[in-house]
Amino acid sequence: MTSTPLRVGLLGAGTVGREVARALLARGAELTAADGSPLELAGIAVRDVERARAAGLPGDLLTDAPAHLVASADTDVIVELMGGDEPARTLIAAALDAGKGVVTANKHVLAHHGEELEAVARRAGAALRFEASVGGGIPVLGPLATELAGNRISAVRGIVNGTTNYILTAMTDAGRDYGDVLAEAQAAGYAEADPSGDVEGHDAVNKVVILARLAFGVWLAPADVTTIGTDGPGAGSPGITGVGSADIAAAAAAGLVVKLIAEARRDDEAIVAAVLPTAVPAESAFGRTAGVLNRIEIEADPVGTVAFSGPGAGGPATSSAVLGDLIAIARGLGSTWAGLPPARGAR
Repeated sequence: MTSTPLRVGLLGAGTVGREVARALLARGAELTAADGSPLELAGIAVRDVERARAAGLPGDLLTDAPAHLVASADTDVIVELMGGDEPARTLIAAALDAGKGVVTANKHVLAHHGEELEAVARRAGAALRFEASVGGGIPVLGPLATELAGNRISAVRGIVNGTTNYILTAMTDAGRDYGDVLAEAQAAGYAEADPSGDVEGHDAVNKVVILARLAFGVWLAPADVTTIGTDGPGAGSPGITGVGSADIAAAAAAGLVVKLIAEARRDDEAIVAAVLPTAVPAESAFGRTAGVLNRIEIEADPVGTVAFSGPGAGGPATSSAVLGDLIAIARGLGSTWAGLPPARGAR
């Protein structure tokens, strides 16, 4: 172990960022691997410094200038938990270009700019880690790049959005209409005031793009992922927005339940992907995955089918993946893609 600390600049102190900050402050020694550098929180960039201070974050670490934290000589690694497209994309690229490792949970930036960011990271020799971008606290990207690297993967599929799974589960269990359950989910905090990112499938699209990069070595364009089916539950509408109580009842009569399934698979030598409401056997593993839980299955040769399931969102679960990535960087383990070759187009 080296005694020189790895100084962490944290961008964002929301649901996940607060958990990461508290862990670094309270459990820094515990998070130091035997063969890695100690982790030291060097700064936290937030929109509202006073609000963050009132929430218990140390005032001497707070700033409202994320670009300054990225550029500072006092930070070695950047954790981006701001979300959205800009300025997150620019800040991540700047940190990587400066040779600083980056940990992010930002599935939108990765799905839309992953090829660019991978190229910057490889050129600069900087680590880019993003386990938290898919499945919350479920470790699936790392195994795809490492333990399963000796396999030829034929398909990766799963329930990767907790909001839609919560809504579909409630519709199934209570026989209620989509609109009523959505309103209840919003009131309970499981769905955003503008839920389109979840219910129209955009969040799941971003995640399947990231899964496909690790499984198949290509950054798919999000626009090429099918989100509107031509038959089956909710046909003709994006995501789960067209799934009604009649679809749920018809599935139940056949011993099925409706789930929003994200899938990427090989079709000859092409990679095709879709995020569609799908009727699955009620007693199958997907059928029994209820509420906000996630489940991801991988089909590969020679291993067969392996699966990962658990909490797919939330501050504690997602912070677990972020902290694991920080420890990996402190150990010098490099990017999430590990020893996989560059994705098509990434140099």
